Amino acid sequence: MSEEIIIVEGNGTLQGDVQVSGAKNSALKLMPAALLGRGRSVIHNVPHISDIFVMEEVMRRLGADVRRDGHDGRTLIVDTAQVDKFETPYELVSKMRASISVLGPLIGRFGEARVAMPGGCQIGARPIDMHLIGLEALGVHFEMKHGFLHATTPEGLHGADIVLDFPSVGATENMLMAACTAKGRTIIENAAREPEIVDLANMLNAMGAQVKGAGTSIIEVEGVPSDQLHPCEHTTVGDRIEAGTFLVGGALTGGPVTVHGIDPSYLRMALMKLSAMGCDIERGEDWIRVERTRPLAPADIQTLPHPGFPTDLQAQFMLLAALADGTSVITENVFENRFMFASELARMGADIAIEDHHALVEGVESLQGADVSSTDLRAGAALVLAGMVADGQTRVHNIGHIDRGYEDYVGKLRGLGACVERCSVDEG
Repeated sequence: MSEEIIIVEGNGTLQGDVQVSGAKNSALKLMPAALLGRGRSVIHNVPHISDIFVMEEVMRRLGADVRRDGHDGRTLIVDTAQVDKFETPYELVSKMRASISVLGPLIGRFGEARVAMPGGCQIGARPIDMHLIGLEALGVHFEMKHGFLHATTPEGLHGADIVLDFPSVGATENMLMAACTAKGRTIIENAAREPEIVDLANMLNAMGAQVKGAGTSIIEVEGVPSDQLHPCEHTTVGDRIEAGTFLVGGALTGGPVTVHGIDPSYLRMALMKLSAMGCDIERGEDWIRVERTRPLAPADIQTLPHPGFPTDLQAQFMLLAALADGTSVITENVFENRFMFASELARMGADIAIEDHHALVEGVESLQGADVSSTDLRAGAALVLAGMVADGQTRVHNIGHIDRGYEDYVGKLRGLGACVERCSVDEG
């Protein structure tokens, strides 16, 4: 048996320009949103990543016609006119937690859904209780049988005032999509404020929905009859986490690295931390440049829902902290298992002590190349970056995690001067 791994030689080089792909966490929700349009929607700037391929197959199993178009294949045509099923299969949903995103639009279209319980990265419990409580307020009844969640609407969907315990992105999205066809007005308080929520709302509005307040903590949806929603054409926003990952790479090696295709406002908190750690930041309308000529300074970082520091950049910034001149404290407030990455970085010589949801990171002078394993999507990307500044060779295993969220990660890094390759090796 063989496995694919990423091999990195530590040449300390990462500089130049890189184009950011469409946002994974946006495109994965825009695709099921097309179910509400009952026809041929066109979604541009959709990345070539494994999570998207899984969602494409989920949509096909529901009866949609999904195909790639455009000169670069990043335009997705999703025709949902013939969708006649409201059940998603376990073998697909178990691969990816985002598959639960079909729940809201299926309920909005059919008033019924049967969805297998989701899987995905093992970075915490991530219960879907808030999804269910919010949808129940809209008139949805749930039964759990044999690993499937069966949703029905005995008396139809109706508007409601909902207050989330926590600004959950997934719960906000599912309620938002279901509420589009609910009778009356729905108000979601303590809603998630991520840019991907705004992107979803913009597509829904282009389909004829009436959504206001996306990007704020209070979203208001005036329901419309389901037959008033129609297909649309929409362009996915740039991926802020991919952009942040390459910016960290530039900060790590000194750069300069310029990322294109991203709104700098999406990364305001991360850019503040890069500046505090000794980097020089320039920004334009849709690009950000990072350069560092000073030693890395330590930082205190707390992950929080947007507009706070994103948990999806925590591993990358832990890498920066591991080489900073001093002690950093990183507090993980979103996903309890995100610190699994620390033990892999420690294999490369990092000095990290974990206590509950705090990481005390004592900067070291250098890292050493080693065999390491991706524990989740973002950790995998960070380990590849670590190899670029480590002494010797680093071999990153379990890279399927990276493929879930980064399009041509190795190719883009090579374009910036990294000595990195992807290859198959014999297991054992």
